[in-house]
Amino acid sequence: MTATPPETTFTDWLRERSEPDWTSVVEHPFTDALFDGSMPDEYMSSYLVQDYQFVDDFLALLGAAVAKADRYDSRLALAGSIGVVTSEENTYFQRSFDALGIVESDRVDPELDPATEAFRDLMRDTKDNGGYAEILAVLTVAEWTYLEWAQRAPAKPESFVHAEWIDLHANPDFESWVTWLRSELDRVGADLDERERARCLRLFQQATKCEVDFFHAHWD
Repeated sequence: MTATPPETTFTDWLRERSEPDWTSVVEHPFTDALFDGSMPDEYMSSYLVQDYQFVDDFLALLGAAVAKADRYDSRLALAGSIGVVTSEENTYFQRSFDALGIVESDRVDPELDPATEAFRDLMRDTKDNGGYAEILAVLTVAEWTYLEWAQRAPAKPESFVHAEWIDLHANPDFESWVTWLRSELDRVGADLDERERARCLRLFQQATKCEVDFFHAHWD
């Protein structure tokens, strides 16, 4: 495997080797429909119901990152992100479920799509078996792809269900969080050997493919 050129950050190197899936996530037709208000309620409903099933596994992955981080400042930054997921984002889901008329059983125990199961399996396996850098790789994909697609929004759509989902992923605090994740992965990546870098790349690519498949699953 070719070493990272000195002028390229580790996260840039990972992203470049995750094309064309990376661009497929960031420029997916699903996001364009969010932007222009043409998203059918049935598509948004199925998407949010399935996305909500990631919350518990995502929190567990963040917890594993806190446990495996190599320094105190990193643990603080990661712990702070947990509060966002359990407050602002969770509130958005509940309000959106109410607005879309989603019944309680679909909120808490829906039938899972294959794309949802695959991403949950990846997060669980990485939590249980991955090191700090590998956990960061999966977290970075999940957050950085969403920042990039949300930043493409030309204007706020009328529906709060659409507008606030974009706002949750295109605001200064979230951008700072993604910037920190990238810098943290760049930092720990500098000390990895070639085999460890290869594992991070495999997980980064796998997570990116999961993101593509998840959008595909909720778009006709």
